[in-house]
Amino acid sequence: MQRDSHGTSAELTTDQRRRLRANGTAVAARTRELLSDGFVVGTELVEGHDGVRATVAVRPPAGTVVSAGFALSEVDEGDADDIARQIAAGAALEAMSAPTRHQPAGG
Repeated sequence: MQRDSHGTSAELTTDQRRRLRANGTAVAARTRELLSDGFVVGTELVEGHDGVRATVAVRPPAGTVVSAGFALSEVDEGDADDIARQIAAGAALEAMSAPTRHQPAGG
């Protein structure tokens, strides 16, 4: 990502955007491999006040969505596995910590 003369984020070039999208896709794919079928994994590019970031989000079978975002400068090709493991661990923990949807009858 480039900075303009005021220190704010400039738009990514087409090549930079393509590499960021590829990094996000790689992280999402690896995250899917680490989790069971009940987890839904997605990725998108998000433009915010700090520039364009790839966001990978996981909706566990129970609990709230777990997500992580990263800029192009924050991820090397070898980092995808580490990031995916962290996201998957967070999603698994969220699923295990969520209260069950159905309370057992009786008691």
